[in-house]
Amino acid sequence: MTLGDAVNDYIAWRRTHGAKFHSGGRLLHRFCDHVGRNIGCGAVGEADVLGFLAGKGPLTSYRAVKYSALAGFYRYAISRGHAVRSPLPVRDSEPRQPRSLPPYVYSRNELQHMFATIDVSRRRALQLDGDTLRALLLLLYGAGLRFGEAQRLTLDDVDPGEALLTVRDTKFYKTRLVPVCPQLADALKVHAAKRAQRPFPKGTASTFLANRNGTPLIAVTARRAFAQLLREAGIGRSHDGQRAPCLHSLRHAAAVHRLEAWYRRGADVQRLLPALSTWLGHKDLDGTRTYLSMTTELLHEASVRFDTYVNGGDHE
Repeated sequence: MTLGDAVNDYIAWRRTHGAKFHSGGRLLHRFCDHVGRNIGCGAVGEADVLGFLAGKGPLTSYRAVKYSALAGFYRYAISRGHAVRSPLPVRDSEPRQPRSLPPYVYSRNELQHMFATIDVSRRRALQLDGDTLRALLLLLYGAGLRFGEAQRLTLDDVDPGEALLTVRDTKFYKTRLVPVCPQLADALKVHAAKRAQRPFPKGTASTFLANRNGTPLIAVTARRAFAQLLREAGIGRSHDGQRAPCLHSLRHAAAVHRLEAWYRRGADVQRLLPALSTWLGHKDLDGTRTYLSMTTELLHEASVRFDTYVNGGDHE
């Protein structure tokens, strides 16, 4: 069996067993493009795999992602008789992953400047205009959604009157209800009125966020529009010790700013963390911890809380 056919069978098998396997499938198709789709599945050599794992840039954690995807595929291929052995190098010989950089967390001033720049940034937009980009960013920051979750929201899923979102087909195959604050509910109501002036290809099952012609947003277009917005707003990575700002950074900011607000309010943060995890759509607290990057403001609030607890301090 050719490598291409074996990869297609494996992807279909994974999805039949309940996995979405979108990113893994794309990665394996890139492996086919690198090695050659028509090569025999068992004829792939270790040098081919090492070239794919190495890529063209510096070592990142993505190498481990590629290794895991290929390891899963070759376990399947060997069990089905498509290959006799795995061409992957032994895992112990793989280079140690570099330490993951902390995510970028927008400050409140950066967010204000970003939203103030949207209309100027999208003044010549053909499809993704300022109104829709603004609604997208509000959903990512104000409701803590992932991009794909906001992208898939339908008109039926958004209820500004009840200040409630129904988020379907999430990362963990769950549907969750996300309450939103009154200010965000009002903004979504305004956007819903503007969206009503555009085509509804699928009726009320059409996407809440849409291009001017009513078609759903495309990820690459949204990311390019956001990158342009960041450039025009003058927002960029402040030092090499953190990741570059991106759309997903709005979700990081949503979690961190919520923590800061709880600390300032004197709330029991440990008790509220499970609520934050549920709001973000995580299956457990481990997933939430990746969003709790320590900013200067968060460190300050935590230190004030600790000082008050220990010494009864009252510092600004």
